[in-house]
Amino acid sequence: MAFAQRSVSAGASPSSDPIKVMVVDDAVVIRGLLTRWLGEDKGLKVVGSHRNGKLAVEDIEKSNPDVVVLDIEMPEMDGMTALPLMLAKKRDLVVIMASTLTRRNAEISLKALSLGAADYVPKPESNSEVTTSIDFRRELIEKVKALGARAIRMRGPARTMRAETRAGKSSQPVKPVSARPTTDTRASFRGAAQPAAAAAPKFQTRPYSSVRPRILAIGSSTGGPQALQDVMKEVGTAMNDVPVVITQHMPPTFTSILAEHMGKAALRPAKEGEDGEVLKPGTIYVAPGGKHMILEKDAGAVKVRLTDDPPVNFCKPAVDPLFDSVAKAYGSAVLSVILTGMGHDGADGVKTIASGGGSVITQDEATSVVWGMPGAAAQTGVCCEILPLNQIGPKIARVLKGNTR
Repeated sequence: MAFAQRSVSAGASPSSDPIKVMVVDDAVVIRGLLTRWLGEDKGLKVVGSHRNGKLAVEDIEKSNPDVVVLDIEMPEMDGMTALPLMLAKKRDLVVIMASTLTRRNAEISLKALSLGAADYVPKPESNSEVTTSIDFRRELIEKVKALGARAIRMRGPARTMRAETRAGKSSQPVKPVSARPTTDTRASFRGAAQPAAAAAPKFQTRPYSSVRPRILAIGSSTGGPQALQDVMKEVGTAMNDVPVVITQHMPPTFTSILAEHMGKAALRPAKEGEDGEVLKPGTIYVAPGGKHMILEKDAGAVKVRLTDDPPVNFCKPAVDPLFDSVAKAYGSAVLSVILTGMGHDGADGVKTIASGGGSVITQDEATSVVWGMPGAAAQTGVCCEILPLNQIGPKIARVLKGNTR
C-alpha cells in the first residue's frame, strides 16, 4: 500500500551515515542491553554510554549524538536536571526519556516533553521484563530511528544556509544562537512554529460534511501529547455541545495524566473513558492505556465500551477501532482529526468515517514530529484538509460551530 511505504520512508535516514545514539541509565544491565540492541541495528551507532546525567552532559560535545535515550532516576544527576543542560549544548539534539510505569515517572515524562524532550519510551518494571520485552525493544528502536532521521533532515537546510553565509552568498546578518533552548526551539522540532511547506505534495481532498458535527474524534501518537495540548487550547468552548474522544498511543498511568492535561488545556472536564458510561457534551474522553476504546449506541444514547481485544497496528489502544465505531454511531456528523505519529494507525478509520459522510482533518508533514499516521491518512484521499498544527485548533472550532470555511 502506498501509505505504508510512505510511513516507512518518513522514518528512514536520508543518508548512509548511521544515526548516532547515546544511552544514559544508571542500571548497568539495562545500559548494556540497550547499547547492544541499538548497536545491532545497521542504521544506528552507539557513540556514548553513561551511568548518570552529569557524565552524559560532559560528553555531549565530544560524542555529538543525534539521539539520547535518557533515564529519569539516576544518582548524582537525574534525567530532568540533565535534559536542559544537554539541549543547551546541542539545540537540535533529540532526547527520548525512558522511565518505568509509575505515576510519578509518567508525570515527569510528560513534563519533559514540554521542556524539550522529543518523546518517551516506557520501560518494563524489572530487568528481567526489559530483557524479554519484544514490544519495548521494537518501540525503542523505531522511535530512535524515526526521530533521529527527522532531526538530521531538519538540520540539512540550516547547514546549507550557514555555508552560503560563510561563502558570502547571503547578505543577511546571521543572528546569534542562544545557549539555552527556548520555546521556539522546542516548537521548531515539533513543527508548530513552521509554516506549511511551500513544495508540499498535493493530495486529493473532499468537501466537509454539510452536517454540523455531533462528536470530535482525535487520533495521535509520537509527538501527540504536545500537539493535543496545543489543539485543545484553541478549541476551548467550541466543544461545549459535543463530546471529544481521543486515542493517543500510551501505556496505562500515562493516559490518566494525559486526560488531566487535556482538561487543563481546554478548561473542560476530561477523563479516561469508562466502560458503559454515556458520552456527555463538553467532556473529553481519553482511551485508557492497555484497552481499546470504542463507542456503541444503546437505547438512543452513545456509550463508551472498553475492550481487551488484541493490538491493532501494534497498538492498544488503537485509533482504527475508535474511528470505526464513531462512524457507525454518528455517521455524517463526525469531525475526525489525525495528528503526528508513527505508523499508519487511523488510515483505515478515516476511510470508514469518510464513507459514512463524516469529515477528516490531518496534520501536515512540516509540523508533524513524525508524519506516519497523518501521512497515511493524507494518502487515502479522503481528508477535507491537511493543515499545519497551529491552524488545526482554530479550524476545529469553526467547523464545530457550523462554519467549514
